[in-house]
Amino acid sequence: MSIITIVNLVLFTALVSMLFQLNKRDMGLSRRTLIGLVAGSLFGLYLQLVFGYGSEVAQDTLEWTNIIANSYVNLLRMIIMPLILITMIAAVLKVEEIKSLGKIGGSVVAILIATTTIAALIGIFMALVFDLNAGDLATGAREMARAEVLEARQGSVSDFSVPELLVSFVSTNIFSDLSGARSTSIIAVVIFGLLFGISALLVSEENKEHGERIYSFVDTTQAVVMKLVRLVMNLTPYGVLALMTRVISTSDGDAIVTLISFVIASYIAIAIMFVVHGLLIGMVGLNIRDYFRKVWPVLTFAFATRSSAATIPLTIRAQIEELNIPPPIANISASFGATIGQNGCAGIYPAMLAIMVAPTMGVDINFSFIASLLLIVAIGSFGIAGVGAGATNAALVVLPAMGFPVTVVALLISIEPLIDMARTALNVNGAITTGVLTRRLLGDDVQANVTAPQNASEMGHAGQAGQNAS
Repeated sequence: MSIITIVNLVLFTALVSMLFQLNKRDMGLSRRTLIGLVAGSLFGLYLQLVFGYGSEVAQDTLEWTNIIANSYVNLLRMIIMPLILITMIAAVLKVEEIKSLGKIGGSVVAILIATTTIAALIGIFMALVFDLNAGDLATGAREMARAEVLEARQGSVSDFSVPELLVSFVSTNIFSDLSGARSTSIIAVVIFGLLFGISALLVSEENKEHGERIYSFVDTTQAVVMKLVRLVMNLTPYGVLALMTRVISTSDGDAIVTLISFVIASYIAIAIMFVVHGLLIGMVGLNIRDYFRKVWPVLTFAFATRSSAATIPLTIRAQIEELNIPPPIANISASFGATIGQNGCAGIYPAMLAIMVAPTMGVDINFSFIASLLLIVAIGSFGIAGVGAGATNAALVVLPAMGFPVTVVALLISIEPLIDMARTALNVNGAITTGVLTRRLLGDDVQANVTAPQNASEMGHAGQAGQNAS
């Protein structure tokens, strides 16, 4: 190792130390991530301008900085299965009287999935219009993905017919799927979590003692898993620092333009989906302007906190007090909307990433590919945690299910704070829109036939827990 390389590593270590000191001063994660983005970009630019891409010094420096970058990507992949399994089980257990609430739950889920599918279509359209391509991000990213390509391409869902794809979603060995043995293992775990949650709910109804232990176990396990997620996400500034160092030092100006283009394309897609929500609201007879005036404080709170779960209490209050939606519908649409069918995080974002990655994998973007992607997005939107980094979790579900590497997720996470606030506001608005549509579909008599599974106070505790987790 040359002296110049050692100097470079000392400079990089100083940047890591700076981020650590900012953490000790209780600076917010979003701000530290942005600082990591800027610092990594400047350090990468320094490597490229002073030494040039491909130089021995730059390569030796990146070999060491990639320890942080690659480890962070691996940590993201590590949390996929436990996060999906426990959040799916917990989502089912949120409704205590599933039989009596089946009609409302079915309507809410159907609308959430339908709007998420529409959002995914918009994301696909915007990615194609802006010609976004993951291969333009960085040569280093392509090289990093090469080791995963052969394995990912084997049994890729893009090679399946729709019937074969549906069959592959059902696990024959859940322990094997928990290890990620198949390209569709993640979706299989989602379905297993759904069935396990329903079984646990039925057992709880039959035996109260078993029910108490089940709820206690699921709550505790979910708390532990979410703490793990939080620990990993707290490493984001360091991961972004190392990843952006590699991106900038191995890319030309077009790569940076691609990142900016992704932000612009994302915001346009989100704006279009807000228009779609407005059109759906108008179709059921509500004044669109009056609707957005009433829910604006809720959307503002969601934008600021970047947590759908933390916004649950406000979401319920706005539906009941401002929009006159029956409490059962308000509770279910708010709680389900924070974990199922998030239009921004689970719809637009993973669909755009899949379109970006497909060309680098040699996959043609045709009708069959888009149909498979929409189906996976719809199913994969179940159980996505409604906290900060929910979009990342959704992408970690969809991309491996399509047989694609997740490297692009780690690269684009550097600009997450720029678009995650708007995505969260869209998620919450999707939940409220679902409540409005369900009320219109089922009629006013629904309140006389069922009772809400949880009151607003209980949902307030859930929202606070979500805020603490984000």
